[in-house]
Amino acid sequence: MSVVQIFPRAEEPAVQVLPVNPAAGPEASTVSPERLAGMPAAADPLPASEPYPLDRAFHAMLARFTGGISPLALSLAWLDWGSHLAAAPQRQMEISRNILRDTGRLAEAVVHAASPEQKPWSVIQPQGRDRRFSGPQWEAAPFNLLAQAFLLGERWWHDATTGVRGVSHANEAIVEFSMRQTLDMLAPSNFAATNPKVLEKAFQSGGENFVFGWQNWCSDLMRLLSNSRLADDAQFVVGKTVAASPGKVVYRNELIELIQYSPTTAQVRPEPILIVPAWIMKYYILDLSPRNSLVKYLTGQGFTVFAISWRNADARDRDLAFDDYRRLGVMAALDMIGRVMPCRKTHALGYCLGGTLLSIAAAAMERDGDNRFGTVTLLAAQTDFTEAGELTLFINESQVAFLEDMMWQRGYLDTTQMAGAFQLLRSNELIWSRLSHDYLMGEGAPLNDLMAWNADATRLPYRMHSEYLRKLFLDNDLAGGRYHVGGRSISLSDIHAPMFVVGTLADHVAPWRSVYKIHYQVDADVTFLLTSGGHNAGVVAPPEDPGHSYQVLTKAEDAPYVGADEWLKLAPHVEGSWWPEWTNWLAARSGAPCEPPQIGIGDSPGLPDAPGDYVHT
Repeated sequence: MSVVQIFPRAEEPAVQVLPVNPAAGPEASTVSPERLAGMPAAADPLPASEPYPLDRAFHAMLARFTGGISPLALSLAWLDWGSHLAAAPQRQMEISRNILRDTGRLAEAVVHAASPEQKPWSVIQPQGRDRRFSGPQWEAAPFNLLAQAFLLGERWWHDATTGVRGVSHANEAIVEFSMRQTLDMLAPSNFAATNPKVLEKAFQSGGENFVFGWQNWCSDLMRLLSNSRLADDAQFVVGKTVAASPGKVVYRNELIELIQYSPTTAQVRPEPILIVPAWIMKYYILDLSPRNSLVKYLTGQGFTVFAISWRNADARDRDLAFDDYRRLGVMAALDMIGRVMPCRKTHALGYCLGGTLLSIAAAAMERDGDNRFGTVTLLAAQTDFTEAGELTLFINESQVAFLEDMMWQRGYLDTTQMAGAFQLLRSNELIWSRLSHDYLMGEGAPLNDLMAWNADATRLPYRMHSEYLRKLFLDNDLAGGRYHVGGRSISLSDIHAPMFVVGTLADHVAPWRSVYKIHYQVDADVTFLLTSGGHNAGVVAPPEDPGHSYQVLTKAEDAPYVGADEWLKLAPHVEGSWWPEWTNWLAARSGAPCEPPQIGIGDSPGLPDAPGDYVHT
């Protein structure tokens, strides 16, 4: 109990140091009535105060030099690790013994390097997914010894940055991750003089590879400076070669265009499918080239498909709330589908962040007695963020505050920050391997439709992204039953519609064990499918493509819970794409085929054909 009496300060007139938009943050009111005229009411407005504008401006300026990473969060993590390691003499002795042991083994390998009995990778070898040192060139001395020395250093630093008693789990992960990024940059495969493949290519081509590499670098630099996109390549044109499924925009508001795709079969299932994509990227990840378009596949299986195309946000949308995406997105689309196809249940599909939003909408609808969803499908979508993978390294109070200040100045999160965070999660594959392949080897990677889509990034409104990071990632309100819709809390346990949930085995954005937690959150039949591949390539898995496999198992609503590791042992393996498995599941929960519905409702003149206008913004 404090013995000091705190006296309130006298009120003083506020001195405005910088001009501040009174509606410029998560605390600000939502979109102006003029912009949303004729639409559902906006989210509850928040206080219009914007504290400490000078501090926020300083942080925004600092973010330009740090790539959006909070230097304070990084410094505190290293301080936590360093101070605890300094107070752990036995741990220091163990680390020192490891250095001496590994150095001795490497020295012995160096002494016997010329011996025919000396095998490559005799001290340490790369992990299974590490392709930096693949190929016979890396098995010859001295490059093999150099690679082993680097791998030993990597392992030593991993041991040194983990397992120190007293260091918080979050700070330990940050230190280990940041050290790994530094080591990835210093790998011998990233330098021409220490990469035998590059040297071999240089001798064979007379150094032409460096000329081609320079040209590749200049091309990338010009694309960066001109702000052009890979999606602008003539090979992948939105509406012609990608996002090319025929259809029409049947509804538009300030946030979405709703596309209804043309039927390709004489009869269709009576229940439509609504696709809710993430707005972090453009919607057409599920309508890429005709050969791997999920939309085309679904219409070919006799389903009527609707898809939301989100408008790319700009500075005017800084006050769009997360709930605006539910109301103006999912609910507005569902209302329109009800006008086109009245009295029909809807099969809803949500992908990534769109799946998280869909689960929130489904829970709120069930709470309010709205049972328009016949089934709910979630693709690589998290509803509990306690184990959200390495993305959580960028989500703590210091980092979120830093991101908010960076977005506060612009009104949105720029595409480069989001893309940079995802690239860091797989820096070996997405950054350094490309440096070696494109700039040192001089071999430009052939562009594909998935790469073109991945480069077609979007901006995220300030208030929406702040609420998403705080309420879902940082505070985990949805899983904790603290998330509010319409001023009242919702619970995922209210969802009773059958669910089909897809996780991907190598997902670095939504780890499958995190996705799996839906099993103990909802009171519904859950069919969980784990497919090979990553966050994007695992979902885009057309039946014609080889190499796909999956495991699938259904848990009835009243069946006992099975843990993720147990599930791995129980679920049968199936070779091939998961798409037929899902469409068969949908067909079993749909009515008999009937005549296709009309396209739209006939009272929306001036709306374009698919893929619409918003996809080009």
